[in-house]
Amino acid sequence: MENNKVACRNCGREFQKDFEYCPHCGQKSKDALTMGVLFYNTISNYFSFDARFLKSFLPLMFRPGYLAKNFVAGRRLMYLHPAQYYLFVSVIFFFLFSFQAREYNLKADRLLKKGFEADSVLEFDTISKKTLDSINLSKITQPLRDNQEMTGMNDEELKNLDSIINENLKTDLNSNIDLGYDKRKLDSLIAVGASKEEQLKAMGMGDDAGFIQRRFYTQLLKFQKNSGGGILQAFFDSIPIALFVLLPIFALFLKLFFWKRGNYSHHLVFSFYYFSFLFVVLSLILFANFFWKMPLWIAWVVMLSTYLYLFIAIKKFYGQGFFISFMKTGTVTFIYLMMVVPIALLIMVAASFLYY
Repeated sequence: MENNKVACRNCGREFQKDFEYCPHCGQKSKDALTMGVLFYNTISNYFSFDARFLKSFLPLMFRPGYLAKNFVAGRRLMYLHPAQYYLFVSVIFFFLFSFQAREYNLKADRLLKKGFEADSVLEFDTISKKTLDSINLSKITQPLRDNQEMTGMNDEELKNLDSIINENLKTDLNSNIDLGYDKRKLDSLIAVGASKEEQLKAMGMGDDAGFIQRRFYTQLLKFQKNSGGGILQAFFDSIPIALFVLLPIFALFLKLFFWKRGNYSHHLVFSFYYFSFLFVVLSLILFANFFWKMPLWIAWVVMLSTYLYLFIAIKKFYGQGFFISFMKTGTVTFIYLMMVVPIALLIMVAASFLYY
């Protein structure tokens, strides 16, 4: 009698030959490994890039609050999971942003390097500049001295004028990067191969410095040696981590303002979809800028439209009146942007410096 059973290549258990999928583990019975299968499986496994993604895209963009409301109501297989959607679009956004960030990073590194170079040559250049400035100063004020009767200026007033001009010149000469220590002395210690402890002490670190203080001076020394290079890139690298903290905080604000409208997980679902919408909008702006330099006012209009989207989404998701929804949306947005985001930026700047 002919054997109509085959063994699954994944789990090893037998099933009928005409089955398309293994009834035990779910793998396709005839799953030849091709480039298409490999690519699809990779994207599908990590980002669930299937029909649900495309089916969720239009409602996400043009029906504010719809996906979150349906997901909370229990309709969860038709559309992509909010956390998966957020992960996928955030990866796309940071991929596009990396090209722009590289340009910003290069510009910042060049500016910082110029600042350090200007400081290193200032000592040798100051005498010649001061000599030149004193000659120019004499040329400027001499006609005033020769015509004191016409100008009505006495010797005291001319003296005050000289002082004002001299102060301005000093300000120009000292317009370099000041980190609170003698950078030329530190450069000489680095050049002769002095120990790290000597270098740190030259920067002002005390013998009894604790962990945080020592870490700060160590990073400051690194900042000096690298001429500030890489500091902006470290800040950009901290943005994805910060967003994973900012999103739950946003959901917490919604919970506080809509206390009786579901538990915290409901507000978290809403936040995942709203932040996904923001990432899509920002990605479209970045993508458009590759081909067409978008005017600043258009970018601002697009960003302001995200606030209108949030208002409509809150009204539909929480089912409250127009005025209450408008007031709560405005209050949540104001507190979040004026308090939470600035504090987060300060923490990001500090973390970027301490760990870059």
